Amino acid sequence: MNLIHVCLNVADADESIEFYEQFGFEESWSFETPDGETENRYVADPDGVEIQLSETDGETEFEAGTAWDHLALGVDDVDEVFETVDHYGVVEEPGDQPAAGARTAFIEDPDGHVVELVAPLE
Repeated sequence: MNLIHVCLNVADADESIEFYEQFGFEESWSFETPDGETENRYVADPDGVEIQLSETDGETEFEAGTAWDHLALGVDDVDEVFETVDHYGVVEEPGDQPAAGARTAFIEDPDGHVVELVAPLE
């Protein structure tokens, strides 16, 4: 079994694609629902793992709920990415997580989805 994609509801797919391109994702494909109300656009990382960005006409605010927490992205240097990437909010500043063997930070994408930046501790 392998991870195919994660789907995020977004207000503006173009803005979300620009955000995820900063992490090396590239737009891979798209489709529209038969009623024409929802556009689904995908971005893929170099290994082919995709994020589906689902934009539905008129939907601009979303409740995260309790089942969804965050999307984790592996990066080479958490501090550098935290300082240089255009993000939409800071949830948690960079810090070491010795129990997990990682340095992490948490930021928000354009729709408030939490994105964790992760790099192994040296």
